[in-house]
Amino acid sequence: MEFFCYHRDRPGSGDLRDELVEEHWSYMDRFAEQMIARGPTLTDDREAATGSVHILDLPDSAAARAFAFDEPNYQAGVYRDVLIRRWRNTLGRTMWDFPGGRTGGNRYLVIGLGAGQSADLAAPEDRAELIAYGPLLADDGATWLGTAALLRAADKAAARAVLTSDRYADIEVHNWQFGGRQ
Repeated sequence: MEFFCYHRDRPGSGDLRDELVEEHWSYMDRFAEQMIARGPTLTDDREAATGSVHILDLPDSAAARAFAFDEPNYQAGVYRDVLIRRWRNTLGRTMWDFPGGRTGGNRYLVIGLGAGQSADLAAPEDRAELIAYGPLLADDGATWLGTAALLRAADKAAARAVLTSDRYADIEVHNWQFGGRQ
């Protein structure tokens, strides 16, 4: 089962996050084989982290919760909250398979929080700039709760346009970069 986890940083926790970087990476190394995508969300100037995205394949919802809540930054208080949802990898690849590589261009996380009938279940036809894409689902794996995408785009407005705007209660767009050891 695939899961989308988004940890949002607690304001003022940057120094603590920096102190724990090796513990965080070591923890993530244990999940390297299951990882579909990962990386920090960033401030508008892209100088500081605002959260962490992890999309991975785990046995069940309990394993996903354990992954999210045992994470060293969560345990130490870096994060203020966590969004965990089942997810479906509609591209069928990892971020490391993205033809555009790890760098170059503006990268974004787009989260559409569903409102009513499902939307954007399939990836758009033009997939060239998509790094990861899929629906956010309830624990039953069938009930649609939204859609999440990692992509390269010219700006936040272009990134937001990957989702059908009038089908969501809210759409968040965050600066994002490939994560992991450099």
